[in-house]
Amino acid sequence: QSCLSRQQLLAAIRQMQQLLKGQETRFSEGLRAMRSRLSTIHASLAKATPEPPAASCPALQAPADGRKFGTKYLVDHEVHFSCDPGFQLLGSSTRTCQANGSWTGQEPRCAEISECSSSPCQNGGTCLEGLNQFKCLCPPQWTGTTCQYQAQTAPPAWSVTDDPAFSRQPRCAQIAQTQHCSCDPGFHMSGTAANGICQDLNECEVYQQDGGPRLCAHTCVNIPGSFRCSCPTGYILLGDGKSCEDIDECSLSQDNCTIGSTCINTGGGFQCVIPRCPPAAGNVSYVKTSPFQCERNPCPMESRSCHQAPKTISFHYLPLPSKLQTPAPLFRMATAAAPGRPGPDSLRFGIAGGNNRGHFVVQRSDRHTGELILVQSLRGPQTIHVDVDMSEYLDRVFQAKHLSKITIFVSAYEF
Repeated sequence: QSCLSRQQLLAAIRQMQQLLKGQETRFSEGLRAMRSRLSTIHASLAKATPEPPAASCPALQAPADGRKFGTKYLVDHEVHFSCDPGFQLLGSSTRTCQANGSWTGQEPRCAEISECSSSPCQNGGTCLEGLNQFKCLCPPQWTGTTCQYQAQTAPPAWSVTDDPAFSRQPRCAQIAQTQHCSCDPGFHMSGTAANGICQDLNECEVYQQDGGPRLCAHTCVNIPGSFRCSCPTGYILLGDGKSCEDIDECSLSQDNCTIGSTCINTGGGFQCVIPRCPPAAGNVSYVKTSPFQCERNPCPMESRSCHQAPKTISFHYLPLPSKLQTPAPLFRMATAAAPGRPGPDSLRFGIAGGNNRGHFVVQRSDRHTGELILVQSLRGPQTIHVDVDMSEYLDRVFQAKHLSKITIFVSAYEF
């Protein structure tokens, strides 16, 4: 009987093992089916709701010691960069906003141009840093742009001889029964070895007379053994000791503009402006909707001349350095449709008025944007006015005109 029970027990255990194995197989199949169903649902949902394309890109800043042109960060818009005198641009000079919300190119930066870092002066010559160039001050027995040629000993022509503050006693030492005398940097030996004196070398004069590179962006001031740069009123000297930067009187509240006027910073100063809407004429009249914008009052239905007049008039003020390199983009106009209403399907841009119109062209930069470009350099100081208009068309039918009145304050200086 015990033998039978054991057989029955073994059969029961085998039956249980088969049952568990079947359950395990069904559970695994169920998991696989569930995982497959979830993957299908995820894929269909991801396809049904694509990520909306970015309408704009993150704001860009001007690089340190440089400038940025362009304030629109919408798709297909461009932003341009340039560097101040004495600096070179590393990275991209133009970046375009892409449909995925990122900018093309590399982030620009302005690196100081250091011409003396490669030690170009030979045979004990002293290197002087100029704006984008260098000059070698050679010992008496050497000459040439890098002191590479031997020369007859002759005192330099450019020195200060009539002021005792610009003279020094030479440093002399006895070497093998011969007296050797030398001067500090920025001085040269005048007279014989026995009774010589070290006289200051006027670096400002050296550069001016030789037609060499400018030591300073503005004015060079000779000092004993060296020189310093100074800037005109309204500018400060930058850390490189050579370049000048405009002081923004408006942001520092150093202006005297009255209430009702707006301070506009310009090169070396500021302007107080009060934009005014044009006076009413016939059926056309305007109302000021912001400090820099006027909007046309509603037109009578039958008045064609009123509908042809600008719907909006905006005022813009741009400070520019003198003799800016061209072509230079200065200003952009773009259209924007009201929510729920169809926007224009074509635009026309033109220069509508102002003085010195020949210095500018207007060109389309993309389907909805026009750009005012400076094509002839402007010398300052002067104030230029230019009016740019943008006409909107839908199915070739005129819809509205927008006028931008641009005032450009050209500085007296190239910085």
